[in-house]
Amino acid sequence: MVLEEGLRQRAVSSNGNGNANNLQVSRVVVPTPEGRKKDEELDKHVEYEFGGPWGVVAIMTGFPILMYYLWICLVFYDGQLAHPASVDDIKPFLWRMWEHIRVDASPNAYAWKVYTGLIVYQLFLAWIMPGYMQEGLPVPSLGYRTLMYKCNAIGCVYTTMITAAVLHYTGIFRMTEIIDNFGHLMTVAMIYGFGVSFFMYFITVATGNQIRMSGNFIYDVFMGACLNPRIGPVDLKMWLEVRIPWVIVFFMSVSGACKQYEMYGYVTPNMAFMVLATWLYLNACAKGEECIPQTWDMFHEKWGFLVIFWNFAGVPFSYIYSVVYMASHDPSKYRFSTPTYVALYATLLTAYYIWDTSMSQKSRFKMQTQGITTYRKTFPQLPWGTLKNPSYIQTAHGNRLLTDGWWRYSRKPNYVADWVMSLTWGLVQGTCSPIPYFYSVFFIVVLIHRCGRDFERCAIKYGKDWEKYCSIVKYKFIPGIY
Repeated sequence: MVLEEGLRQRAVSSNGNGNANNLQVSRVVVPTPEGRKKDEELDKHVEYEFGGPWGVVAIMTGFPILMYYLWICLVFYDGQLAHPASVDDIKPFLWRMWEHIRVDASPNAYAWKVYTGLIVYQLFLAWIMPGYMQEGLPVPSLGYRTLMYKCNAIGCVYTTMITAAVLHYTGIFRMTEIIDNFGHLMTVAMIYGFGVSFFMYFITVATGNQIRMSGNFIYDVFMGACLNPRIGPVDLKMWLEVRIPWVIVFFMSVSGACKQYEMYGYVTPNMAFMVLATWLYLNACAKGEECIPQTWDMFHEKWGFLVIFWNFAGVPFSYIYSVVYMASHDPSKYRFSTPTYVALYATLLTAYYIWDTSMSQKSRFKMQTQGITTYRKTFPQLPWGTLKNPSYIQTAHGNRLLTDGWWRYSRKPNYVADWVMSLTWGLVQGTCSPIPYFYSVFFIVVLIHRCGRDFERCAIKYGKDWEKYCSIVKYKFIPGIY
């Protein structure tokens, strides 16, 4: 059968084992001959990224050290960047840093129990909870098969919330203990990040399922060897993107709020802001989980240290420094005027609306090109989340490039809105500490780098069609500016 956009498909059993990995296959969707040629070019390792082997070694060693340093500064140095008092103080300073890690960030039994319990519980829920079955994009390395994804994060997340509430109110597990054990949990998260990364590399190579390898061991561990790791019905890449990092981020904020309530008898508007902000993000990832299979992360990005460590440790323990600061400092240090609070909350909600609807527009447009016109209805479904009869560019590759909705104004409107939200997570504590702004500063660097990778790939994949697209959607990020 020939689809209207020039793609060809043949139906296969939805429960069939269409490849050696026994992945659930929906169908095979083949692009034009020109498209296949471009995909073969993109599915080969051509050049190193991130500075090559030495660059990834620096990242793998430097980022954990940076996470420890920023946490120590937040908790033990009043949120200010600590440094040696003199040249003679360098060695004593390093020993002081190590002592904080040894005592306050050791991988103790509590941290192992809580973090491992979360992983096991989230895997268990992902396995047994009913879910919406969503078809992914055609994967070139799998012969353009499209895989089915079980999307049950929304049920799993709220089941987790109910479980946590019961444990808290019965005194079995107090929410305040989470923020109090931040350092210990962070170390265990790092161990999981390193351990799973190396384990997945070795098991993938041992089973012969590696793809796009460079031949350099440490670089391939960093970038990943496997593309579609699964345990039963659970796609590990999609599972880890939502179930661990954003669940921890949300509960860390709730823990901070509980701690404030126990200490002062109330929750500050600033901490309430973080609970709202993290809930919005977690809920969005869960309620729009069916949009994730349509992303670059799923059909192209491999599952290596870059993704694994970041989701196990990077996101949950470096994005919410404002919560860590506010939970350990008196509210008088970060109290704002009412108009300031109104502006802060309004900025968050506006950015969230643009982020949510732009992501929905793009994902549902991709679904439309696959003939999917019935969408999942989870709360909240915001206005303008689905475009009717959108304008687009039909490429010689066979794909379509959206030029409507938010995407007519910017090539990455979701990134702009996402970054604005990250900025508010720092602004919520004002100028008390520069460390909570790490998230937004780091995030803009990541987004610019990722856009460079994405735009370069699109230029190769679509050729003149990409040039035409860029002439229509002129701005990369902010309309009229950049």
